[in-house]
Amino acid sequence: MAAGLATRRGSGPIVVGALAGLAAGGAIEQPAAAALAVPAAAVGLRSRRPGLVAATGALTTALVSTRVWPVAPATPARIRPALTPVDGEARPDGGGITFVVNPNAGSADDFALEEILAKELPAARVLVLGDELDLDHALAQAAEDKAIGVAGGDGTINAAAAVAYRAGKPLVVVPAGTLNHLARDLGLGGPEDTVDAVRHGHVVAVDLGCIDGKPFLNTASFGSYSELVDARERLEDRFGKWPAMIVALARVLRRSQPIRVEIDGRERLLWMVFIGNCRYHPHGFAPTWRERLDDGQLDVRLVGGEHPWARIRLLLAVLTGTLGRSRVYEEFVTKELHVRSLDGPLRLARDGETFDSGAEVVVNKEPRSLSVYVPLPDR
Repeated sequence: MAAGLATRRGSGPIVVGALAGLAAGGAIEQPAAAALAVPAAAVGLRSRRPGLVAATGALTTALVSTRVWPVAPATPARIRPALTPVDGEARPDGGGITFVVNPNAGSADDFALEEILAKELPAARVLVLGDELDLDHALAQAAEDKAIGVAGGDGTINAAAAVAYRAGKPLVVVPAGTLNHLARDLGLGGPEDTVDAVRHGHVVAVDLGCIDGKPFLNTASFGSYSELVDARERLEDRFGKWPAMIVALARVLRRSQPIRVEIDGRERLLWMVFIGNCRYHPHGFAPTWRERLDDGQLDVRLVGGEHPWARIRLLLAVLTGTLGRSRVYEEFVTKELHVRSLDGPLRLARDGETFDSGAEVVVNKEPRSLSVYVPLPDR
């Protein structure tokens, strides 16, 4: 959501400060990102340039302000939301499951996934994506089996979820991405948790959100965030994911413009719209975890551009922990959202993937739940 914080020319210190604060936030959630945040602070301390000094201050603020900007616990068992069990079938040897493995996922190299699956679930079929097998064809083959397994990040899992939903088959998730948002909420910390879930046949119901006819499991968005995702993907091969995010953020902060839309018939000027599949916590600008995955709600958070100095006011509210009282920020829950762009077709994002839509978009929930294998509650 940070892409809505862009500032006008002449406010360079604020932009750099935002970058350092956001880098710090990344470091808190992902320790590897500390390599981006700490040097920024060190340089700032040695420099007389106001932008870098502001960066240092923002970095400190970001680290201190976790009291008002909570960080989700890192252990899946501590943050696992309430999950509603549905009928499922135990598959002790993995028979009836076809796994689609994305070897290019963020943490795929950390696990020997093919070896683990072959050893722990020897009757399962494993398809590895490559030059001769793309994701769509692999998922189509998997849909012919009793259950669809997928090893990858949130984007890959999202694609598999869409196929599983249409086929009426349960989904088996192996977390192998960079952030693994859904897997974390499901209590899946690694392949061993997936094996446990399959062997015990513990299946739960999960809501499936839908934006412009395309499903999403975690979040959807439009406005500045879609620009950020596109910019990051263009830079990712050159810099890696986290550095690309920071460079992309700097560009979007400078160039982003608000969009004119109607939200449920009300005209708005907005920097960004965040839409969560189920209600997220905490309230404010850092939605991080969910208490349920089947509450039937959409969590909508808006960054408005109608007020003078909206971006600077928003940034100050984030850094001081007063976002709940800021006039540029709004949040609510709903079951359906109707959006009409007054500036032409929209660029949308869902679970980290962007795509083009028309000027009118509906966001809602699919009528049926998706069945997903998860570990037993006491595991």
